[in-house]
Amino acid sequence: MNFDHAATKLDFVKHRKKFFLFSGVLLFVGIILLSTVGLNLGIDFRSGTTVEVLSNDPVTSEEVSAEFEAIGFTPDDITIAGDNNEIGRAGFIGPLNQEETLLIQRHFEEIYGHTPTANTVTPMVGEELARNAIISVLIAAVGIIIYVTIRFEFLYGISAIVALFHDALFILVVFSILQLEVTIPFIAAVLTIVGYSINDTIVTFDRIRENMKYEKKVKSFNDVARVVNKSLVQTLARSINTVLTVVFAAGALFIFGGEALRTFSFALVVGLVAGTYSSLFIAAQLWLVLKSKQLERMRKRPIEQTEA
Repeated sequence: MNFDHAATKLDFVKHRKKFFLFSGVLLFVGIILLSTVGLNLGIDFRSGTTVEVLSNDPVTSEEVSAEFEAIGFTPDDITIAGDNNEIGRAGFIGPLNQEETLLIQRHFEEIYGHTPTANTVTPMVGEELARNAIISVLIAAVGIIIYVTIRFEFLYGISAIVALFHDALFILVVFSILQLEVTIPFIAAVLTIVGYSINDTIVTFDRIRENMKYEKKVKSFNDVARVVNKSLVQTLARSINTVLTVVFAAGALFIFGGEALRTFSFALVVGLVAGTYSSLFIAAQLWLVLKSKQLERMRKRPIEQTEA
């Protein structure tokens, strides 16, 4: 493939302001939604009780819900799990007391022949889980910027971190709009996306660095833009093929993985698409802007020293 010819046809750099504007508007609207509507936090992050009902035969969420309502309880959410859909997990916002738990256990033991298990998350535990989740993402971000800075340069690290926060915020925005439940598997999905996104970004940066070595002179914005655009064209097919492969796997997990994995797989699909987009059109383009400004400062420095 003639990459120079392809690069003239696919001018990604030319549309960089459109990419920045699109992401900026989307994230601005998202921040407003997050501050007003907020996230639909699951029991993992709020105080509540999860009751796990076990049956010898497959059960449905409607069946389990009807049995709870028969004894005066209305679960906030119900998920079906198990190889044969024999497990029903009912979540209640707000902890159940001992008397309520015993009533539920006696009822379902009579119906299904198994005593349900009940796990309660206190407000303190929920706050700790939320805090640890945020700390995990921040630690991953700091580790990534250190790694990218050492392997490449500081400007690459800054661009990579901006792209990562773009991806994480994008996933939060989608979950806020759809009001999907945020649970521990969601955090696992975000951390997975962080790893995938930085891998995709590093591949693009590596190609940019290689192409920079072949340039005789890189002194202006146009010189850097030509290198970046050429590198994006060269990595475009690889990025699309990789994300499609993983999206198909995550999509299959979403369809056939059951209710328990639906949040995780959906977050993966959204994050993979956002990660590929940010690697190509946010991280690389932002590095272009930062690098061109750095070159401009270097050009002005000798002039200022001569005048002095």
